[in-house]
Amino acid sequence: QVQLAESGGGLVQAGASLRLSCTASGRTSCRYAVGWFRQAPWKDREFVAGISWNGDTTRYYDAVSDRVTISRDHAKNTVYLQMNNLKVADTAVYFCGADPSAGNYGLPFEYVSWGQGTQVTVSS
Repeated sequence: QVQLAESGGGLVQAGASLRLSCTASGRTSCRYAVGWFRQAPWKDREFVAGISWNGDTTRYYDAVSDRVTISRDHAKNTVYLQMNNLKVADTAVYFCGADPSAGNYGLPFEYVSWGQGTQVTVSS
């Protein structure tokens, strides 16, 4: 099983940028797609972005698609979530999850591993 850990969150002002990292350890030789989610207090967990194992297929939540880019670096066992022009509404705990059943090309769907989350707080 692959283990995930998020990092890169913090407190920023509206309009700033952050790059979140999802770093894998353990069984990193397996193929896995990755998705980013976020959850604010008293709200449902929300899908933000997903990426296939080969990195060629991505999907974004429409509300943030113009400000967010997901990418991965296999050499570092890391998936990134670049977020630009952050808004107060982006404030949440951001999680990444891994799907080892998506093959080389598929987007994540069945998540079996999760990180602990990283807090993103955007002030006005």
